[in-house]
Amino acid sequence: MTAPACDLSTSYLGLELRSPLVPSASPLGRDLDTLKRLEEAGAGAVVLPSLFEEQIEHEEFELHRLLSSGTDSFGEALSYFPELADYRTGPDDYLEHVAAAKAALSIPVIASLNGVTPGGWTRFARLLAEAGADAIELNDYQVAADPMLGAAVVEAGVLDLVRAVRAEVTVPLAVKLGPHFSSFSHLAAQLVDVGADGLVLFNRFVQPDIDLETFEVRARVQLSTPDELLLPLRWIALLHGRLDCSLAGTSGVHSSLDALKLIAAGADVAMSASALLRHGPGHLAELLGGMATWLDEHEYVSVAQLRGSMSQASCPDPAAFERAGYMQALVSYTPRRG
Repeated sequence: MTAPACDLSTSYLGLELRSPLVPSASPLGRDLDTLKRLEEAGAGAVVLPSLFEEQIEHEEFELHRLLSSGTDSFGEALSYFPELADYRTGPDDYLEHVAAAKAALSIPVIASLNGVTPGGWTRFARLLAEAGADAIELNDYQVAADPMLGAAVVEAGVLDLVRAVRAEVTVPLAVKLGPHFSSFSHLAAQLVDVGADGLVLFNRFVQPDIDLETFEVRARVQLSTPDELLLPLRWIALLHGRLDCSLAGTSGVHSSLDALKLIAAGADVAMSASALLRHGPGHLAELLGGMATWLDEHEYVSVAQLRGSMSQASCPDPAAFERAGYMQALVSYTPRRG
């Protein structure tokens, strides 16, 4: 890859990155060869797929069930059980993948963790740090569906898990959140106060669908579209300069211009998965090349020079990110005729 004339380096979670493009957690991160291709294409860091606590619990339960089955039979029959070492349960495979990625790559490796219980969050975060992860992304994927559970309780739960993990590990922590909080900016500030080094905006929820033939609820995985960029773009612009933490924009990054918009809003890195899943790891080099070309043509010497220039604090029209922008958009919209 030819070195661009402008400086594309950035800092994220206290880590020095050669570029602001980071593949987010996705199936691409499962394969070591694919991770190497992403590095060759210019990725500044990589986020591995999430380690799910429920998956580990299921594996451990299945092992317990298997080893317990038949124990009420004759004692001589117990010899047919294989040695415990023959079984691989828990996070072993994932931890080995973290270690292998660290050994194979020269760019930072960020592990992703999706826990359920307080003990699960802290236990697995510690194991990920010990495996060599440069940072941990806490993937807070929850749907507050209980009508008896108030917003304050939900937010307190998120703060508690970050506080607990921060007390357990010293590696940088990023928190990946959904947008469905009643006062997101206040929660964001509190997360930084309890130990978050960065925020990843936003988590995309897999939406359930209903099969009317079988009357089953099915989860549908749909790749993002460029239109989904607007939500993280707005909130990064609102938060930039107000919080002492890194900001990552994810969801809707499909072109070099999408990534540049996030940086102009104040993001330290732009994360992408759907575009790379559609076009392959080599697409990242195209995105990076497009960013470098745009910066050169517009006489920017670095990504840092662009960062935050269109945040709310720096924008010529700060009201565009709040209610006034909403009113202006509706009033100025012209419907199609005929």
